Order: sequence, then C-alpha cells, then structure tokens
Amino acid sequence: MTEPRLIEITPATHGVDIDLVYATDRNLTGKPIYRTAHCLLLEPAESALRKAVTIARNAGLTLRIFDAYRPPQAQQALWDFLPDSTYVAEPGRGSNHSRGTAIDLTLLDADGNELDMGTGFDAMTIDSEHFHPGLPGHVQRNRLLLLGIMYAAGFTHIASEWWHYELPGSQALPLIDNADSGPLRLM
Repeated sequence: MTEPRLIEITPATHGVDIDLVYATDRNLTGKPIYRTAHCLLLEPAESALRKAVTIARNAGLTLRIFDAYRPPQAQQALWDFLPDSTYVAEPGRGSNHSRGTAIDLTLLDADGNELDMGTGFDAMTIDSEHFHPGLPGHVQRNRLLLLGIMYAAGFTHIASEWWHYELPGSQALPLIDNADSGPLRLM
C-alpha cells in the first residue's frame, strides 16, 4: 500500500492567496500551532481545489486559504483549547484536515479584499453556520457564492462553519501523520 501523497499548495502553483492562521497567533487559541506554514492537500482534494480556483477566477474572484492539511498533533492542540465537537473534531474521531481532504477558505474580490461572510474565520459561534438566518442578504449571497464554487468543484460543507469544505467520504480515509508538514510549536 502506498503512502498518501500530500501536495503543496502555493500562490505560484495554484493561483490562490494563502494566510495559514494556525502558523500565527491570529487564530482562536491566540498562539501559533504550526511553526512552519505549509499548505498541503491530499491529491484528490488538490485536484478539486484546482477546479474551484478556475471557477472562482471565471467570476473574478480568488480563493484565500486559511487552513488545509493539519497534523493530528495540531488537531489535539485545538481540541485541548476548545473541546466542542460542533467546531473541532475529537482527536479520536480525527479531523478531515488530518486526512488532507479538508480546506478552510474564503473569497477575495478583484482588489484582494475578503468578501463579507458575516463572521471571521474560526469565529465558532452560531453566526458561523452556513445558513444562519440572522445575517444580512449580502452576507448570505457571499456564503452561497463560496458554497456554489466549492460544490461545483466536488467539495461538500459542514453546517457549523461557512469556511470549511471537504471531500465527500473523507471519514473513510486514514489520518496522515506527515513529519514533512512542519514541526509543531508547543502551546
């Protein structure tokens, strides 16, 4: 059996904007979880991402990636900080990020500004739900635009996070503990 192949995603190779917040202190923990910012996806997810990039580009938009592959140790750090399965997958179950098949992202307009999605990435509130009814119409449209792009490319969503997309059937894949993804910083 061959090892799962993670592919590096870069602005130059994929035409995306990358802001890996878990490599910074601008995430829900307030501390860097990744020492090095590596954006990686499993081959099938990388292929679907390329489709999403093309669809977004045809609409005059760019994808900004906040997170992709996440080592299981980083998943544990997130769970230790916020042990709420509504927003963070239990380490025993495993996150689809740790399978290399999930991606967190948003849309940028032609000027490089993020579209208003009503909450920031990793807000972890009821307002972060894809179809939260209390949000203004333009926010609903922006979320539906992102949803349409990602679904057309082959991804699916989870109800609680407008930014999270993953390949269908990901849960059946093994977790990937890839040392090349960069060492973790202790919290």
